[in-house]
Amino acid sequence: MRWIRFARNGAGSFGILEGETVLPVRGSPFAQWEKSGEKLPLSGIKLLPPVLPGTFYACGLNYAGHIKEVAAQTGTAMKLPQKPEVGYRANSALIAHGDTIVIPKDATEKVQYEGELVVVIGKKAKHLSERDALSCVFGYTIGNDVSERTWQGQDRTFWRAKNTDTFKPMGPWIETEVDLDRLVTRVRVNGKEMIAFPTNEMHFGIATYLSTMTRYLTLNPGDVVWMGTDGDPANIKHGDTVEIDISGIGVLSNPVIRES
Repeated sequence: MRWIRFARNGAGSFGILEGETVLPVRGSPFAQWEKSGEKLPLSGIKLLPPVLPGTFYACGLNYAGHIKEVAAQTGTAMKLPQKPEVGYRANSALIAHGDTIVIPKDATEKVQYEGELVVVIGKKAKHLSERDALSCVFGYTIGNDVSERTWQGQDRTFWRAKNTDTFKPMGPWIETEVDLDRLVTRVRVNGKEMIAFPTNEMHFGIATYLSTMTRYLTLNPGDVVWMGTDGDPANIKHGDTVEIDISGIGVLSNPVIRES
């Protein structure tokens, strides 16, 4: 099932997507809901980020290829993390499929995409074992963890590098029926494929992260966990269009402009 969130009467509403038709619902997929009986064309609605998370988590350095590239660029030895590392991102940076990524005018040229699988939590979870960890997952969506690399090296908390307004495109919808081992992530810039990698070939898998996280904190319905990226992301610039394509889920596409 595909769940979308769209603009309606000045607020966000949920719906089920069937082909090119949206079936609006009353309520929320994370609580009680029922179909309203309406049918709307997908082409006639404005998509919103598919969920506004209570807490926005992000996993860093979770693919060996990306860790290797970071080590090469920083002139350090490649060192795989010994345990899952979790950070936080700002909801204020979230934008939807089709919205514009805006690069601040004082940013350097080192603004890069990161195509990521996003885990959407559907049940309150605490003290999960790895075996049971995926039981709290509602579904999956797509994220583009836009990053300003110069700021990333300057600011200890990544507050600008990762959380600048519009730097977190997410969408276009939540897919609840996913075979993780069949997923492939592809990133395209202006239609040219920049990278492709098996989505589930993570250094620490989703179950390991969720089990580790719930040892110390409670996950709640609607929370999201961004799972990291692989490879060596390239710079993006004014006029580009970035597409993050994860097979079986969909395509997240956003144009890019730079403030003048």
